[in-house]
Amino acid sequence: MFNVRRAARFVTYAAIGAVGTLAQYAVLVGAVDLRVAGPVAGSVAGAVVGAVVNYALNYRITFKSNARHTAALPKFAMTAGAGILVNALVMACLTGPVGIHYLIAQLIATAVVLLLTFSVNSVWTFKARETSAGVGQ
Repeated sequence: MFNVRRAARFVTYAAIGAVGTLAQYAVLVGAVDLRVAGPVAGSVAGAVVGAVVNYALNYRITFKSNARHTAALPKFAMTAGAGILVNALVMACLTGPVGIHYLIAQLIATAVVLLLTFSVNSVWTFKARETSAGVGQ
C-alpha cells in the first residue's frame, strides 16, 4: 500500500542525501583525476565525507529524530558503514570485470545505497517521534 508520509520522507531523504552525494562525487572525481586513488578507493573516501555531512541533516530534517545522539549516531555509523561496503562492492564489480566508466558505476551504486540506507535509517536509526495520540509521525 502506498504511504504518502513515507514517500514524502523518502523524497526529503534523497534531497538531503544529494548534499552528501555531491561531496562524495567531488572527492571521487578529484581522487581519480589527480590519480590519488582509483575509483573504488575514491568512492569510499567520498562516501565517508558524505556520511558525515548527511548525519546532522537527516537527524534534524528528514526524521526529526528525538533519539539521543549517543544512540542514533552509532546506528547511523553502522548503517553508513554497510552502505559504504555495498557501494565499494558495486563499484568494484562494475568498474572491474564489467568495465563500466566509474561515474556511471557510481550512479548505479548511489541508487542501490540510497534505497538500502533509507530503509534501515527509517526503521532503526532514527525512531519516529511519538505524537500525543501515541502514533508515530
